[in-house]
Amino acid sequence: MTARNILPPLALLALLAAGAIFGFFFAWVCSTMWGLDDADPRVAIAAMQAMNASVRNPVFALAFFGTPVFLAAAGLAAWAAGAQRAALYIGLAWALYLAGGLALTTLANVPLNEALAAIRIPVDAAAAGAIWADYSADWQLWNIARTAVCAVVLLLVGAAFLTLRDSAPERAAHG
Repeated sequence: MTARNILPPLALLALLAAGAIFGFFFAWVCSTMWGLDDADPRVAIAAMQAMNASVRNPVFALAFFGTPVFLAAAGLAAWAAGAQRAALYIGLAWALYLAGGLALTTLANVPLNEALAAIRIPVDAAAAGAIWADYSADWQLWNIARTAVCAVVLLLVGAAFLTLRDSAPERAAHG
């Protein structure tokens, strides 16, 4: 099996993974956190604690940890197939995801989640409101940042796909 043969399915997997993780982070931006912000803060804290505990599952792990693997494999296959522009786009997507998706999550969102998990939910709504307001504002800032990075990652993989499509007839004519 040649690099040209495995490139399309690997690029598709990279596109799917990038889209899945972008969609996951985006859903938090435009619905989940807004809903929690509108809820009783005691309920918001409990719900976020439960969601953070439940996200440690194989489905999320495949998207979160699989994305850089699929990007690296697709980028290497593109390079080996002589599709340098696609390899460049995918390589940039890989580096961006490592810094702005994986590392940012690990260094910003996860510590915030761990701190929230350690909190005993106060009975007093005002005390819970203060905890939630501090957590939510910081968490959303970092989530918006990683979502924006993952949007660029997705666009780069899409651009790589377009370069592959645009160069396919050319390769066939010269190959």
